[in-house]
Amino acid sequence: MTYAAEDEETGVEVSRWGHHLPAAGLVVLAVAALIGGARYGGDAGRVGSVLLVQLAVVAGVVLATGAGLGTAVVGIAASAGALAALELPARPHLGGLLAVLGPAFLVVVLEQMLRRHRQDVVATLSVGVLLVTAVSALAVWLLVGRSTSTTGLDTTALLVVGAALLVGHVVDLVLPRPALALDVPRGLLGLVLAVAAGAAVAVLRRGVGGVGGAIPVVIFGGVLGAVAALVAVAASYVAVETEPTGRARAAGLSLVQALLPIAACAPVALALQTAL
Repeated sequence: MTYAAEDEETGVEVSRWGHHLPAAGLVVLAVAALIGGARYGGDAGRVGSVLLVQLAVVAGVVLATGAGLGTAVVGIAASAGALAALELPARPHLGGLLAVLGPAFLVVVLEQMLRRHRQDVVATLSVGVLLVTAVSALAVWLLVGRSTSTTGLDTTALLVVGAALLVGHVVDLVLPRPALALDVPRGLLGLVLAVAAGAAVAVLRRGVGGVGGAIPVVIFGGVLGAVAALVAVAASYVAVETEPTGRARAAGLSLVQALLPIAACAPVALALQTAL
């Protein structure tokens, strides 16, 4: 039995291939951009690569949800503000994002209140809050591996996340069993193997970025892999529940599937860097 979701209005069938392959390809591109920008582009390349992924998230959320221009503007402004908060200070820290998140959430609410036609206000507010949170989380990659003692940890973390996401997509493309939910092409096997892949990559990168012990390395890779895999499953739920009424929305859903897990893993990687 193969998974296929059909749009009731257009009759367009979305296969497992269409669900997993575009997202997997975008994962590769995003991880390559973030690693390449940090390693070969200096400070400007590091910031530019994060900004590029942030803008891709804005585009994905807007296309997938049909949010208006106001939401897109808020997302772009929050992206720039988050980068400035974590890059400009001499000693940047995670608390600097509060100066962005507070005003951004207020602007999201005001943008809804000032709209002439207010429909599905709660859902639209949720989209704005999700977007602001996601782009702010992506900016946290600027703090991972920043100190001399943790040099290279950002590359390790991104490789762990990328491996977990790719393995999850490939396994669920071939064998999404046992199914985690009806009509969602995600299985328990893919989830478990994704976590294992994350741990394996961390072990292969042992000693890079200050994480050298066997147990800390496995914890680092396993936790990051688990977060990436679980958020990817949640994104698949969203993609299945959202009607693919056109190519633009389908592209937006693929961007959301690929990039939200990468955003969610940035604060986790920073926390593990501090703890381990």
